[in-house]
Amino acid sequence: MAESSISGKAPAASGKTPRVLAIASGGGHWVQLLRLRPAWEGAKVTYVSVRPAYASDVPGERFVAINDATRWDKVGLVKMAAKLLLIMIRVRPNVVVSTGAAPGYFAFRLGRLFGAKTVWLDSVANVDEMSMTGMLVKDRATLWLTQWPHLAGDDGPECHGSVL
Repeated sequence: MAESSISGKAPAASGKTPRVLAIASGGGHWVQLLRLRPAWEGAKVTYVSVRPAYASDVPGERFVAINDATRWDKVGLVKMAAKLLLIMIRVRPNVVVSTGAAPGYFAFRLGRLFGAKTVWLDSVANVDEMSMTGMLVKDRATLWLTQWPHLAGDDGPECHGSVL
């Protein structure tokens, strides 16, 4: 990922500090998102995830917990989307970065409506193919990435290495 695109080292076109919304569901998605932190050093970052305890992973940073939901929990997905809409209104991110899954999908949909650039990094666990969510966001991603070289392609995601 080009560091200058979201890092505070290269200011946004307006000269203001870039606002990054870094969002992931729990477990490995969250761990991989945290490994990307150097890429947005100097930016104003809001972290979003599904477990309030994750706030301790980003001390001194803004953290918002949202509900977790899957594709089988339609009511939960609507609640998640509504919470993310409120977060988008408050944060107004320039960039949305996600490693998956459902929270990243909704953040991408909403982020694009707010004019944000979007960076998707599919989980390293998806060895054989891109994740379902990764496939759903590919047309909404400014930068669509995989961590596996054999999944990259001319029309597919790019691969610039692994975060693990």
